[in-house]
Formats: sequence, C-alpha cells, structure tokens
Amino acid sequence: MTMMRWFVALTPLAGAIIFPLVVPLSMARFGLGAGVLVALIVGSIWFVTMLRTAEMPH
Repeated sequence: MTMMRWFVALTPLAGAIIFPLVVPLSMARFGLGAGVLVALIVGSIWFVTMLRTAEMPH
C-alpha cells in the first residue's frame, strides 16, 4: 500500500480519536468558548482533509 492510501485509511480513525479527546480537554482547561472554537477548527480541518483525500468511484 502506498503512503497516500495509508493516509486515506487512517484519516477517519485519527479524527474520530483526536476530536473527542481534544475538545473536552480544551473545555476543561480554557473554558467553554475555547472548547467550541477548538471543535470548530478541528472539525473543519478533519472534514476538509477527508474531502481532499476521498476516493470516489469512477
């Protein structure tokens, strides 16, 4: 498997693990507003990455 295929395969898993860990930790440490901002940023980056690496059938 090439490196890009590994990246495509691990992107959903990485986002599903990172998002629920980072958002509550940022809320607990910095407050609700920062947690919402982190959720928006991390969610957007994850979404764009998944769209850019999507393998669509021809």
